Amino acid sequence: MENVLALEKNRVIIRNSTLDLLAVAFIYLVPTVSHLFSYPLYIFDPMRMMVILAISHSTKRNTFLLALTLPLISFMISGHPVLFKALLMTGELTLNIFLFYLLQKKFSSVFLSLFGSIIIAKVFYYAGKIFLVNFSLLKMDVVSTSILLQLIMALVFSTYVFVIWRNKGKKIPKI
Repeated sequence: MENVLALEKNRVIIRNSTLDLLAVAFIYLVPTVSHLFSYPLYIFDPMRMMVILAISHSTKRNTFLLALTLPLISFMISGHPVLFKALLMTGELTLNIFLFYLLQKKFSSVFLSLFGSIIIAKVFYYAGKIFLVNFSLLKMDVVSTSILLQLIMALVFSTYVFVIWRNKGKKIPKI
């Protein structure tokens, strides 16, 4: 029995590590690919996409790890986003994940829990961004990606997690 548990734990560690490496590589390449094709891929919310993949295919702990680190790693590697925006994005993604698991326990609807957590996290993100822009800590527009596109992406992400969890009969991972 101990061998089975050890093998399962190793499998989870390998899966998490692989997802983490792919997420960092993906985030690292997004600015390069955006410049190459002259198309702003950030409008598709690539960091949230990686966190959503972690919700679907990884553990709760690993999902939080990605949410806490992806914006900061991106800042350190590419200088984008700028530091204050990276910190704001870190807070938004972490809040998103925290609220998702909280709402999931209360409502047991994966779709509504994720959609609601994204919307609430975005409200906090934009409140923080307004604050930082008003105090000249960020020099950019408050809204740079269409609100409609952000809603569409929230629906896409929520649908993806709903389908994955339903097909796997997935419960919240404990590891």
